[in-house]
Amino acid sequence: MASAAVLSATLAFAGAASANPKIIVDSNTGRVIAQQDAFLKWYGASLTKLMTTYVTFDALKSGRIKLDSVVTMSQRAVSQPPSNMNFSVGTTMTLDNALKMMLVKSANDMAYAVGETVGGSMDNFVAMMNAEAARLGMTSTHYINPNGLPGKGQYTTARDLAVLTLRLRRDFPEYMGYFTIEGIDTGKRQYHNYNTLIGRFDGATGMKTGFICASGFNQIGSATRGNRSVISVVLGSDSLAGRADDTANLLQQGLTSAPNQGVPLASLPVSGDTSEVNDVSAEICNPKAAKIRSETRDDAGRTIQHSPYIHEMDHPPQYVAVYPITGGEVPPPPPKVKKTAPKKGEAKAPAKGAAVPRPVVRPAANP
Repeated sequence: MASAAVLSATLAFAGAASANPKIIVDSNTGRVIAQQDAFLKWYGASLTKLMTTYVTFDALKSGRIKLDSVVTMSQRAVSQPPSNMNFSVGTTMTLDNALKMMLVKSANDMAYAVGETVGGSMDNFVAMMNAEAARLGMTSTHYINPNGLPGKGQYTTARDLAVLTLRLRRDFPEYMGYFTIEGIDTGKRQYHNYNTLIGRFDGATGMKTGFICASGFNQIGSATRGNRSVISVVLGSDSLAGRADDTANLLQQGLTSAPNQGVPLASLPVSGDTSEVNDVSAEICNPKAAKIRSETRDDAGRTIQHSPYIHEMDHPPQYVAVYPITGGEVPPPPPKVKKTAPKKGEAKAPAKGAAVPRPVVRPAANP
């Protein structure tokens, strides 16, 4: 882990290609314990779902929607790329369960469905996200969707994500249990929380992970021990294990730092190149990087984490039931059959362009 001296409040890399933004903030005082490249524009990936959550919590607190309100999967929701829950169009569930699936499984389809439910339309919900970002003082953040899939106009910074995380924790303490769920059970399958620090880092209380090629591996962490509470943001790590190690090390540094040090987050001076959104696709999504990441897994497929502050879970994971009200998961596609030459006496496959039996058209489900 980088030392506290390296993670100073003024350090910035000379080149964006080697950037790896980080920040640690004391949750109680709002002071920046340490930071690195906190103002570089970055793709938030699924960390975007924290703003989707903030807007939803605000709607819940104001009474405009309830946890037992029904979320219905639309065609646009189910068409979102993975990670997703693979529910069919028309499947319904409570908002409570939709939030759990969105935050634990980081499901893009669930984020879209939640946005449509809370906002009435996706355009309206995205406008709500951007309005909240402006109100909270997230000066270098803009959203185009609720799940973090990349596109022009979707960006944030480590500093702004720290602002959002602090406000989530302060404004909605009654809902913080959503971020400590170890796993979910849909009745057909169980899913672990992508945040591997839950149950494995002493005092871990959340918050969210995210990955796309353009952003690398991102993670926001939070932890409380005694009267100390801190958050950390890590952007652009090179692997699942790397982001977990970085997050654990930063949280440990924050929890053991001297209290009341650093400058307030709101007055942290801007530093570095803030003009363009950084894209680390070339460094993250290439064969060499993929091979290196494969070497960070053990024989069981689990990530090999090196931080001394991450330990094995001392109990079996606890899974929360999130059963849909109606509908369910789409069955997996049938396995591909290897093509072989026909045996003697068997009919040959139709030639390319030949007439083939047409499938029976089934009525489309209501969107």
